[in-house]
Amino acid sequence: MTQNIYDREEFFVGYSQMRRSLEGLDGAPEWSSFRALLPPLHGGSVVDLGCGFGWFCRWAREHGAGRVLGIDISEKMLTRAEVMTSDANITYQRADLESLDLAQASFDLVYSSLAFHYVVDLPRLFRTIHGALVSGGRLVFSIEHPIYMAPTHPEWLLDRDGRKTWPLNQYLMEGPRTTDWLAKGVLKQHRMMGTTLNLLLQAGFTLSHVEEWRPTDEQIASRPELAEELERPMFLLVAAQR
Repeated sequence: MTQNIYDREEFFVGYSQMRRSLEGLDGAPEWSSFRALLPPLHGGSVVDLGCGFGWFCRWAREHGAGRVLGIDISEKMLTRAEVMTSDANITYQRADLESLDLAQASFDLVYSSLAFHYVVDLPRLFRTIHGALVSGGRLVFSIEHPIYMAPTHPEWLLDRDGRKTWPLNQYLMEGPRTTDWLAKGVLKQHRMMGTTLNLLLQAGFTLSHVEEWRPTDEQIASRPELAEELERPMFLLVAAQR
């Protein structure tokens, strides 16, 4: 079973105060790049894996999706999503992505933001998603970039010239990584980028876009703290088609 860190009170309180939690999709700096990967949603059926507060579920309906299903393992996240949603065509379901079961050929789009790096059995999940998509359906997801997941130190280090550096810790050694982020003992699954992409291909997907996200100059001008993200990619954005 996936670690349900989001139902831990300390973590949930901290997550609730994040900019992307308070402002929704527009509070996530990678959203404009992510949004560009989405297909037209008019009348389509959409599932959001790791839906959190339901921000994307509501956005999808506002942009033409006919039916939206949001899935998350966290009761706290789903309770908040239910409170924030008043649309009979959006439903929420509690489920573990490790054992997810979706009806065959039932979705035009499978979307996921920053959830797959928690999943141990990613090959199974990709096969499940492939089977759940209609022919030509699309999977669009983001994960923490594996370089971001494998630092030697939880904070920046300085090189001999006093410049910030982000050295890696056994990048080629895949497996669980524990970090302290919002709470102690957050468990994530480190995989090389090539591993994730090859798993998609093995599941039968065709890759259509792979992006190692970086902030734009305009974003850095308005949010100077984003300049640190130029040192190493923080997010990996992927679009694939059945």
